[in-house]
Amino acid sequence: MKHSIATTMAVAVSLTLGAVAQVGSAGKPVQEQVGARSMQAGGVFVPESSKVQQALRAHTTYVVRSADGLKPMILSSPNQAGVAGPEVATTEEAETPQSMGCLYVKSPTGAGCVPNYNSGSGGPSNLGYGAIAIVDAYDNPNAASDLATFDGYWGLPAANFAKVYANGNGSCTTPPANTGWALEESLDIEWAHVFAPKAAIILVEACSSSYTDLFYAEQVAFNYIVANYPEGGQVTNSWQGGEFAGQIADDLFFTDFNYNWTTGYKTPILAFASSGDDGFGVGYPSTNPWLISAGGTSVLRNASTKKFSSESCWGGSGGGKSAQETYATSYSGGHMGPWADFQYPIFGQSNRVTPDLSFNADPASGVYVYSGYNGGWFVVGGTSVSSPALAGIINRAGNKLGSVFLSPFSSGFFNASENNLLYAQLGTKKAYAANFYDVKTGSNGSSAAVSYDECTGVGTPRGLLGK
Repeated sequence: MKHSIATTMAVAVSLTLGAVAQVGSAGKPVQEQVGARSMQAGGVFVPESSKVQQALRAHTTYVVRSADGLKPMILSSPNQAGVAGPEVATTEEAETPQSMGCLYVKSPTGAGCVPNYNSGSGGPSNLGYGAIAIVDAYDNPNAASDLATFDGYWGLPAANFAKVYANGNGSCTTPPANTGWALEESLDIEWAHVFAPKAAIILVEACSSSYTDLFYAEQVAFNYIVANYPEGGQVTNSWQGGEFAGQIADDLFFTDFNYNWTTGYKTPILAFASSGDDGFGVGYPSTNPWLISAGGTSVLRNASTKKFSSESCWGGSGGGKSAQETYATSYSGGHMGPWADFQYPIFGQSNRVTPDLSFNADPASGVYVYSGYNGGWFVVGGTSVSSPALAGIINRAGNKLGSVFLSPFSSGFFNASENNLLYAQLGTKKAYAANFYDVKTGSNGSSAAVSYDECTGVGTPRGLLGK
């Protein structure tokens, strides 16, 4: 059963809190086996913006490399900054556009994808299309100059960048500046740009971190792409709050078919959201079945040669079963169901499970970010890295999948096309092994395993096929 475009219904924001028991495919409560998380290597600083906020407010999903755990390390320029890995033979190094490009999209190439910290060391080749919109809260006054500094240091192509205030709901005139969210925004725009240099980078700033303002900014982001980029693109959300009763009504804010009916459903846009940084457990919007939930890994390197050794589940990566996004057989705009059945072969008629796809998120193997508003260069981790980086990789792949399938034989139907593509490869003999890295070690409270797991999802990208 597929949902016909002809019966699309408008929905209003619903922000009522509540609790719903998790229900499995047999109608019984889902029981999770939660164990010990992988130990964190090195010092970690958690900014105030990344701590759980009051109800109906979101928090950022990044953490920062720290020498003492009390304050973030601020560097004048990138340099080698290794941390002992979980095994004597491994280390975790600060990662760069060149090393991450080499590992995940095979551009540039290099033996072992060893990080090069020198100015001008480069990154992935100049590909991409349309636009990647980044939805965040508050203002980063230095956003444009931060991106220019980041690109200039690494020798990346200059970005086509714009900043948009999501103030049309009357919550503010100009979003107030906020140091925690400013570093988040610098991270998001810089690492979305790394993998898709030709895509326009659009920073959409909400007036506050309330769900009301962020969901409004989500609508601004989608509408901006529909109005200005007929090729479409991606919308990335590196923030999270708690699940709540009634969130199903808000799921459509993260789908292109809620907006691109104005172009005959011909503008494909795909949303991403961080899975969280507190280990096993879920939040919203990550559990929305229409989007890609972005989990996190640790990148381990040979302690002597610094060549890539393996990826492991990062202990902070969020993941698990949603309490709200249950399985339904009649279309409601949200829920798992025939329109979003990508996890059916694994879980049957059961709750949404996160994450879907992962990227390096361990601050010990974190990525370099420049934030002038915060005073310099930082090594940053968290699934805030995963969401924009994966959005850039999917943009780079160029399959232009959204949530509308048009056919000359029917009026079309809504489906979670990108997740369909990702999950369909799990059972293949050749495609999965060639296109993904299957993370099998580490734990976020739920151990990584062969094929899908609740820490890293399908795994991490290798190249552009199947993305």
